Amino acid sequence: MASNSTPRHQGRLELTWTDKDKTLLSTGDGKYDYTFVDPTDYRVSEVRLLHEVGRVEAPTPESRPAELPQPTSDNLLITGDAMHALDALAKIPAYSEKYAGKVKLVYIDPPFNTGQAFTHYEDNITHSIWLTLLRDRIRQIRPLLADDASVWVHLDHMESHRCRVVLDEELGENNFVAEVAWQKADSPRNDTRLLSTSQDTILVYRKSESWVPNRMPRLAASNTSRYQQRDGDPIPWRDGDATAGKAATNHPMVYAIQHPVTGGLMYPTAGRCWGKAQSWMLEQMSEYAPYELRDIGDEAERARICGTTPGMVKAGVPAIMLSVSVEEAAKHARTRYDAGHWPDIVMLGLRERIQRKKHLEDNGRVPETLWLGSEVGGNLRGKIEIKALFPDEHPFATPKPERLLARVIHIASNPGDIVLDCFAGSGTTAAVAHKMGRRWVTSELLPETVARYTLPRLTKVVNGQDPGGITTITERVSAVGEDEGEERDLPTGMTPEEAQEFNRLLTKVTKAADEDLDAATIRALKAATKTKNVTTDNWHGGGSFTHLQVGESMFVEMAGMVLLADWATQGALAEAMCAQLSVAYEPDGIFAGKQGRARYVVIDGMVGPGTIASIVDRLAEGEMVEVWATQIQDGAVEALKQARSGSRLELIPDKVLDNYRRKSARKSPFGAGRSMPSPRDADDSAEPAAAVAATDRESA
Repeated sequence: MASNSTPRHQGRLELTWTDKDKTLLSTGDGKYDYTFVDPTDYRVSEVRLLHEVGRVEAPTPESRPAELPQPTSDNLLITGDAMHALDALAKIPAYSEKYAGKVKLVYIDPPFNTGQAFTHYEDNITHSIWLTLLRDRIRQIRPLLADDASVWVHLDHMESHRCRVVLDEELGENNFVAEVAWQKADSPRNDTRLLSTSQDTILVYRKSESWVPNRMPRLAASNTSRYQQRDGDPIPWRDGDATAGKAATNHPMVYAIQHPVTGGLMYPTAGRCWGKAQSWMLEQMSEYAPYELRDIGDEAERARICGTTPGMVKAGVPAIMLSVSVEEAAKHARTRYDAGHWPDIVMLGLRERIQRKKHLEDNGRVPETLWLGSEVGGNLRGKIEIKALFPDEHPFATPKPERLLARVIHIASNPGDIVLDCFAGSGTTAAVAHKMGRRWVTSELLPETVARYTLPRLTKVVNGQDPGGITTITERVSAVGEDEGEERDLPTGMTPEEAQEFNRLLTKVTKAADEDLDAATIRALKAATKTKNVTTDNWHGGGSFTHLQVGESMFVEMAGMVLLADWATQGALAEAMCAQLSVAYEPDGIFAGKQGRARYVVIDGMVGPGTIASIVDRLAEGEMVEVWATQIQDGAVEALKQARSGSRLELIPDKVLDNYRRKSARKSPFGAGRSMPSPRDADDSAEPAAAVAATDRESA
């Protein structure tokens, strides 16, 4: 017999590609050159150290206006693979305490997969490599995000459609916010064989529903053309609907209002109801004339509006009726209307039509998804800005203008928030974030790019030597009455840009006219629409950043074996091991670090029972110890087990590599597995007299 049960569906919508189950490893020594490896490969799993290269700082100039955001000082420029930089930020306590779960905005402009190869920004990445690169970075970025964070991924037309599917998988399709179209070109490329592409795409995702975008400054045109002050109301307003939908479910909101001049009854249109509570409507109408609530037995008309029958409409809903004669009410209404600054319920011209004031809210404009080059700049503007910083070079094919990044940063963060960009390029994101008072972290794989462009540019920003981009802002403003020493506004509803264009066209018309025009009228029109440019300095210098370098691997391969690198000895080994363990490196005698009741000892040498006794002797009551050593003597594991329950002794690098392979559920790859290594053959005489652990990094 056929089953009547509903078939169960399996699987999910996802994008698949070659070697999707693998991860990428940079193999080009400072180049965008990758190979696919297993996710547990030690070269991917290893947490690299970050070494300080230098620091750039400058005092805040006294000339800086107090209302501008304070320059920030806790910023990082990292040279090295983003894979290692992001891991270090998330897993090394010195950085994770500052950045894990605290990054407010991530903007990444990964290398476009166009098949082009640029001198300073290699782009020749196949689809599979590109998608894996993007996915891996997003997975590393997630632990750094604050709950109210957002991720903005800048793309061209080559990968945007595939990227969105990947981002849906990694960040959740319910967290997709928008797809922004940025006009990067204002004219077509005539050398294009098919269609000339004028825009890039920026995909916007949120970490969670906690993210709320900041609003944009309201356009001057929307301030004046739609909202007016026709009655003397100090807040501009426009006509709004006094009704709302769903009359069928809001019977008590459907009733008559008697007009104060004609005495006629006004109802909402069919299917609609009054948009505010009856008590509020009564209060508003009472400003025009004396009113009262009165049952007028109008169930039939109310039922028609509600789309039901008189027997089904809610009975006993009173109307708002005049409590005086129509003649007396009309006098009150005309006097009130002529006085101006009308109530929120208005009847323009005292006609039989009720409207509601919709005041101009001072909370800005909702961000839109079409960003014109005239508003945020295009590729040409980006090139001009880079050219001003590096006059004799052409380092980047598609530099982004600072105004574009300023809009992203304005919408998605506030002063003091952390902005992250792990594909720094010329450093535009960090430069704009610094000028806007945000903290920032940026990394770049190519050392030459950092040395020649990123570092010099950010140094100029801190020192106040970058006059371009958003350092200054130029606005068109009214200059009406300036010649007479009395500044006045432009005509109502006209923006400075419209006034400038009007003046330009008026000049063309007067020059082309066949007959003489009235000169006085022309002068008056030009004077009434006169505008000028006003430039404001937004950045004066100040703040600081630290330049870090991703350290070398603590491992090397020789004859198919993974061994410790030459530099990984003594204190340098201890610091590197603490990074793998996600333990803060805080040398204290023989101890390299501490986490709760657990102490950590890293020994470059042999550990036997005597060393174990010496270590345990230094533990406080209730403390445990993890000992990591490059050599372990027979009996040492059992000695530690007997001396301090819960403690462990592990072999470097064998157990480290084993834990990389075992890495699964826990955040730290070193929590899983308690198996002990096979003891090395040695005698007690080979055991050091004292444990050598957290020493200075003389070998680093």
